[in-house]
Amino acid sequence: MTQDKPITVSVVIPVYNAAKCIEDTIQSIRSQTFTDWELIMVDDCSTDDGLEIMKSYLSERIHLIRKERGGGAAKARNEGIDAARGRYLAFVDADDLWSPEKLEHQLAFMKENDCAFSFTGYEFADENGIGVQKIVRVPSKIKYQAALKNTTIFTSTVMFDLTKISKEFIHMPDVPSEDTATWWSILKKGYDAYGLDESLTLYRRSRGT
Repeated sequence: MTQDKPITVSVVIPVYNAAKCIEDTIQSIRSQTFTDWELIMVDDCSTDDGLEIMKSYLSERIHLIRKERGGGAAKARNEGIDAARGRYLAFVDADDLWSPEKLEHQLAFMKENDCAFSFTGYEFADENGIGVQKIVRVPSKIKYQAALKNTTIFTSTVMFDLTKISKEFIHMPDVPSEDTATWWSILKKGYDAYGLDESLTLYRRSRGT
């Protein structure tokens, strides 16, 4: 990846055997009304056709990191975090979708609140990525103790300001529910998570999940 042009938002996607949905996810990022972003896809040794799909989208701001050894979503996200060049860092999972205004609205919200850590509401979607009208509302702010009882911080809605929080703090541990463990760790350090109560992400769920 070139290091010459500053980027506002780095978007990290861990990918493992996501051929059925990764193209839709990439397109939802390319359709953002806010356009100063880079996308870092970290392939965790996929064995399906997703690799070829991702390669077809590579450009100056869409990058692919291929891990030599599979290690799970946490390690894949951590490689993406380390490669990120943007001031802001956002995550999206390989089967989730963003509304076109997601980055624009969330960035404005973070600047308005001068916060290091934010998340948004989201809507459940079926396996085809169609919303099912089940929307998760979020509180305006969550502190550590409240987060222990409230799991509404959804990974594909999270954004960090890397001028206010260290990448080291965002690195995810190799444990079950590594994302929730990371949010708890950050909040325990004294940060607050600010919630934008807008449904800006579709959480795709396969049958039986």
